[in-house]
Amino acid sequence: MKKLGLEMEMVVADGETGASHCVRQGYFQALARRKAARGQATQAKQAGGRVVALLGTHGESGLDNAFNHLESALGPVPGGPGGLARLQARMRDELADVIDALGEEGAVLLNVSEHPDCPLDEAFYRAARAPKPIYDYWVGQRGWSHRVGIDAKAQNGPTTSVPLHQAAQALNVVLALAPASIALFANSPLEGGRATGLKENRLSIWPRMFATSRHACDERLSRTPGQPYADLGDYFRRAYGPGTVMHTVPCGQDGDYKASARTARAHGDPSLLEFLAAPQWQGTACGSGQAVTLRPSAAHFEHMQFSPFLDARFRFRFGTLPEVPALLRALQAPQGLEALMAAHGAEGYIEGRMPGANFVDAALLQEAGPERAAHVTLSAAAIQAGLLARLDDAQALVRQWGWQRLLGLRQAAIAQALHAPEVHALAGEVLAVAAQGLDAQDRHRLDYVRWVWENRRTGADRTLECWSASRGTPAQRLRALAAQRTVLHPRLWAACGEAMELG
Repeated sequence: MKKLGLEMEMVVADGETGASHCVRQGYFQALARRKAARGQATQAKQAGGRVVALLGTHGESGLDNAFNHLESALGPVPGGPGGLARLQARMRDELADVIDALGEEGAVLLNVSEHPDCPLDEAFYRAARAPKPIYDYWVGQRGWSHRVGIDAKAQNGPTTSVPLHQAAQALNVVLALAPASIALFANSPLEGGRATGLKENRLSIWPRMFATSRHACDERLSRTPGQPYADLGDYFRRAYGPGTVMHTVPCGQDGDYKASARTARAHGDPSLLEFLAAPQWQGTACGSGQAVTLRPSAAHFEHMQFSPFLDARFRFRFGTLPEVPALLRALQAPQGLEALMAAHGAEGYIEGRMPGANFVDAALLQEAGPERAAHVTLSAAAIQAGLLARLDDAQALVRQWGWQRLLGLRQAAIAQALHAPEVHALAGEVLAVAAQGLDAQDRHRLDYVRWVWENRRTGADRTLECWSASRGTPAQRLRALAAQRTVLHPRLWAACGEAMELG
């Protein structure tokens, strides 16, 4: 793999009570001081008059959808020998900075992929939600129930670069084998202070969010299709073609789809491909309501790539923008988009979105041992990198199991994780292929997930045991759970296992 990255999402809680905690503006100041002490310059990014992220040389440290839900986009770092070690070092530094900055306001991170007892009502949603303009559009214009994710439903998403000519095959593999990663990293069995009956309740978000959408395509584009993608053109025609409705687009060249205040909604609810085929399109600027004329560009195609809410996505950036007619022709020709992207210096990667957030806590450190626990957060990236390095073997595994059978295992993975026999068997075969794709010096980075697989002991299982054993009021039970599931500072485990090599 040429480049590796990690989108690390984190659940914030009050350090005393375990209640969901919204970071204050002083958090970003504290974070900036720590990064400056490491010699890293940062630049604050604002939305709605508030800081929502710090941009730096090692990535972006900010919010996902709310002030109680942090996201750090780390990398990219060079792949190949030592690549995972480089990513591990960056992850460890970032986690240390975040935990230290949170400590200044009495907050901690929880080792869960969804806060176990957080309000989902409209009042909390309005108080906690990040002031990103696209959320107003999603709620007000598309009708999404965006608040179902306000309890910090958090993923640990690996990003792995792929050659353009193999991008569709790589995406197919990651999508088809998603039940294995869902199960191995299941870590959200509770919602609103109650057991949900699901080991990874986090992934109930998409059908719930899109149930109220004005456009049926929104829910459809969150589901893996019934057959593999033939090429990138097939992928983007499904996402942007007939029967779909485009999201807002920048009025200018600002490509930040969440934070930008200069976006507009095209009149008539066109698909993106319909929009691109026109010389111009009338629209309304978000926020101001001003009438605008939008002139389609390949930048709009590049901007819209977030819109399929799948378990994995193909992400890219053009080196130079192609002309729109050439782009539209390429979309219709077999392997045409791959050739066009290559001609315009595009780089692409697979963004995995199915592994739930997992970190080191005291109970895990004691139960699994420090050598295994040290790899918990990086192991999703190790699995994806290993699979894509052995793409032929991973494709053979998909063919052996069958596309439809694998799609059918997704809900079993969400509900039962590794206690579903077929899911457990699949996860074992996925780990075997991934191990072969890693350099010998990196295979130990799968030690945590091997332990999880052998013992069928996911984060969800440990959470449920703690919750069931707790007594008292809901507040007392939450306090007890949070005490056990607080994420440990890297300095508390850095002297053990592989992390010692990075000190």
